[in-house]
Amino acid sequence: MNMKSRWLIFLLVAVAQFMVVLDISITNVALPTIKQTYHFTTDSLQWVITAYALTFGGFLLLGGRAADLYGRRLTLLLGMLGFTIISFLIGISQTAVMLIILRALQGMAAALMSPSALSIVLTTFKEGTERNRALGYWSTVATGGAAVGLLLGGVLTQYLGWRWNFFINVPVGLIVAFAISRYVPKHESEAKHNDLDLPGAILVTSGLIALVFLISQAPLWGVLSLPSIGLFILAIALLFGFVVNESRSDHPLMPLSIFAIRNVIGANLMMAPVAATMLGSFFLLSLYIQTIMHYSPVITGLSFLPFPIIMGYTSTRVSSLVSKYGYKGFLIAGPLLVAISFGLLSRLPINGNYFLDILPSTLLMPMGIGMTIMPLIAAATSGVPRNEAGLASGLINTSQQMGGALGLSILSGIAATVAASSAPLGQRAAAVLGYDRAFFVAVIFTLFATFLAVAIIKQRRHIDVSHPSVSHQISLD
Repeated sequence: MNMKSRWLIFLLVAVAQFMVVLDISITNVALPTIKQTYHFTTDSLQWVITAYALTFGGFLLLGGRAADLYGRRLTLLLGMLGFTIISFLIGISQTAVMLIILRALQGMAAALMSPSALSIVLTTFKEGTERNRALGYWSTVATGGAAVGLLLGGVLTQYLGWRWNFFINVPVGLIVAFAISRYVPKHESEAKHNDLDLPGAILVTSGLIALVFLISQAPLWGVLSLPSIGLFILAIALLFGFVVNESRSDHPLMPLSIFAIRNVIGANLMMAPVAATMLGSFFLLSLYIQTIMHYSPVITGLSFLPFPIIMGYTSTRVSSLVSKYGYKGFLIAGPLLVAISFGLLSRLPINGNYFLDILPSTLLMPMGIGMTIMPLIAAATSGVPRNEAGLASGLINTSQQMGGALGLSILSGIAATVAASSAPLGQRAAAVLGYDRAFFVAVIFTLFATFLAVAIIKQRRHIDVSHPSVSHQISLD
């Protein structure tokens, strides 16, 4: 396969990934309009985002393993067609319940697309500089796409209506699915069996979903309430059952041997808090800009414009530097820059000024994230066997999306709880105080990611990014 063909394949699967990431964030700017349409409460509004991120993250291991067993192209095409159809149904949805259910189904379709797309990239490009370059561009798509979604969502919401945030997926999905079926080579399973570990899939998916649901509802129920304690026990039991099942299964969904690779553990542990801050911060910052600063949807989207530009530039430059200097230094410095940007956001005032209070963070944050995501993908996939490419893709994607879903639930829950307890200050002042406290917690998350890089990540210069990983996307959509 010549270079031109490889980059055509990359372009097609990158568009598929872009659709996945876009639909995490594109809805953020439309949230105030959707809230009015369906009369959502402030507490329930986050489920428009969380329902998607939750099922996306919960089914990623299943999607990644399905790609290994049944073919990457086939799994990607099935996911794309499902994603396209569900996008149309969301656009014509008539009730809040219908919208949330369809968003959850859309996340399941995305869970087939994302690990398949990335594993195609990782098996298309040779190990070394060429693959690192591809992963640099992939990181831009996986994270910068979230910021582009905010801009595009603002334009569509203001001029065509929020439903077009989903209708736009229909023509793009059909065209790209046709092109993939024609130009991306068919991938046959490299495994000696096609037995999908359904018990393991059910246990890990239900366990992860129960855990995120618990975190999102605990502020309403009470942390020590009977429902919270019961759901916590259920989530732990399901996840423990998954580990036991994987250790005994002849064909496990997630062979535990993959965790013998130290950097796989470290990178996945790091991805969760990094993604948690990204998705949660986009959600809260877009609400602050629209509800406190009273910016229109289009101006709100434009306020995030520096993000994809800086993110794209940094990601593509870091890929070559990682090959030369290794990834550990970037995995320490990147989260530190993100932590500083959240520290600035934790001091947002009631009468905020974009250039003084927001722009510095939107310049610093994408630089830090650009320094972090590509090295994380490299660390998470280095040394993974070829026949487990989809698994490793699904694993790092799961860390990203479940981290994002957890982060959104935690940060939005903190913001809502602080705002409710500060009601005597007035509605606007209480809301801003809630945002500030949530951003301060995001500082703690990113500092924890830095600690993990120092403590666990093992330096490696000549990187075998041979197989799997991410999203993210970002999922912070």
